[in-house]
Amino acid sequence: MGTGMLHTAMKNGLRKLGYVLNRYDSRRDPLVVRKHYLQSHGINVVFDVGANVGQFALELRESGYQGKIVSFEPLSSAFRKLAEVAHKDHDWLAEHYALGDKEAAAEINLAENSWSSSLLDILPAAIKAASNARYVGKEAISIRTLDAVCQKYCDSDSRVFLKIDAQGYTRKILEGGERCLKALLGLQIEMSLVPLYEGEPLIAELVSFLQARGFTLVYIFPEFFDNKTGQQLQVNGLFFRT
Repeated sequence: MGTGMLHTAMKNGLRKLGYVLNRYDSRRDPLVVRKHYLQSHGINVVFDVGANVGQFALELRESGYQGKIVSFEPLSSAFRKLAEVAHKDHDWLAEHYALGDKEAAAEINLAENSWSSSLLDILPAAIKAASNARYVGKEAISIRTLDAVCQKYCDSDSRVFLKIDAQGYTRKILEGGERCLKALLGLQIEMSLVPLYEGEPLIAELVSFLQARGFTLVYIFPEFFDNKTGQQLQVNGLFFRT
C-alpha cells in the first residue's frame, strides 16, 4: 500500500472512531485567533456576560489571558458555582445579575440544561435541536445596563473586550451600552442563524448593528447544532475595531 493510500486509510479509520486527522492550522483554531486579537489590542478588561459557571473565563485563563475579568450571571444555582471558582482568582469578579437595555426587575426562564435559560420565550426549533433546552421554571432576577457596568469597572487605562452569551438577548444588552460601545475594542457574541427565541435578532441584524458602530467581523466559529440533522443553528462572532 502506497503512502497516500495508507494516509487515507488511517484518516477513514480514525473518522469511524470519531476523530479527524488533519495538519494543524492555527488560523482555524478559534482560541488561538481570539488570543491573538486580545493581545494585539492590549485587552486588559473582559466583561463576561452570561457567564453560567465560568466556562468562558476559565478558557481565557487557560489561553494565557492575565487581565481583569468581570463575569455576570443571573441564575442563582449557576452563580454559586461561578462565585466559588472566581474567588480563587484575584483578578476575576463575579456579579449576580443580568444585563439589558434598562435597569429593572424581571423573571428569567430556567432551562433544564441551565445554559439555555433566557429572558425570552424559547421556540420549538431550539427544543427540537436539544430537548434539554426546554424550560422547567422561572426565577426572579435583576437587570442592569452595560453603560452602568462600564462606569463602575472602567477607567482611562481600560482596554475592554465584551463577550455575550445571553440566548437571544444580545441586542438588548448592546442597546443598554451605547456609551460603553464607543470605548470597546472588541466583542464576541453568540448569533443565531435561525430563530430559536421569540423576538431575537438573527446574525445579519447583529452584524449590521455592530458594523454601524465601527466594528468588523473578523472571525466566526460554530456554537450550536441540531443534534439530529447536523444543521448549524448558532455561531460565535468575533468583532474588533480595525
